[in-house]
Amino acid sequence: MNSTAFSILGLAVRWYGICIAVGALLGILTAKYSCRQKDISYSSFTDLVLIALPIGLVGARIYYVIFAFSDYKDNLLDIFNIREGGLAIHGGIIFGLLTAFVYTRIKKISFLKVADAAAPSIILAQAIGRWGNFFNQEAHGGPVSYDYIKHFPSFIQKGMNIGGIYYHPTFLYESLWNLCVFAVLILIIRKNKTDGLTAFTYVGLYSVGRFIIEGLRTDSLMAGPFRAAQLVSLCGVIIWIVFLIIRSVQSRRMHKDSTGSIDNTDSADSTDSTDSID
Repeated sequence: MNSTAFSILGLAVRWYGICIAVGALLGILTAKYSCRQKDISYSSFTDLVLIALPIGLVGARIYYVIFAFSDYKDNLLDIFNIREGGLAIHGGIIFGLLTAFVYTRIKKISFLKVADAAAPSIILAQAIGRWGNFFNQEAHGGPVSYDYIKHFPSFIQKGMNIGGIYYHPTFLYESLWNLCVFAVLILIIRKNKTDGLTAFTYVGLYSVGRFIIEGLRTDSLMAGPFRAAQLVSLCGVIIWIVFLIIRSVQSRRMHKDSTGSIDNTDSADSTDSTDSID
């Protein structure tokens, strides 16, 4: 597997970077539809992307280096070499969201609306970016038999044949899961106008898939005896559930208040009618 797509003046351009760039570009284009659904300015959104994207990449690298510092402690300059991989999506999401929160506060626009508009774009970019792991032959799972891998396309079989051993194409599992989540988010943002629902559903559904798939991987970042991605994913699922509960309670209260108001109005109308007859 050749991880280099081509070279420019002797500088290798890797498939990993191309996949990330293509994912980001398609995500930005997709956001035009999402912004229209959330009634926010696409121009303001792209301004935010120009700030949040580089900060998110830095965050993804910082997160990865923190949990894999032993790989860099003897050569700190390698920390700045991201062409061969070493970006953790959870770090990118955290830094990106913090940037968006500060930006929306300064611009006095709704953070939840912006997060909703961004969610489908982020998961789509993740789905495409995962293919960079394929070209780097990283982020795969444990060994599998040929009887298992033979059900996949031949190029997947070749890419997951590392040192004569076949491995779980976990990058593919996550990419396909992310595409399914993307379809769900597009449906939600089109059908439901509740601010925050699309963004929190992204957090929840992505976390469910990541938690399961992470358990198959052999190169997980560790937080003590635990896989860091699974801990973060568990928190993501909990946050999603809490949001759904809060929204459900708020919806019931609003419905109850609305019903009570209608009943009081009907009662008042009935009293006025009686007085008129008298």
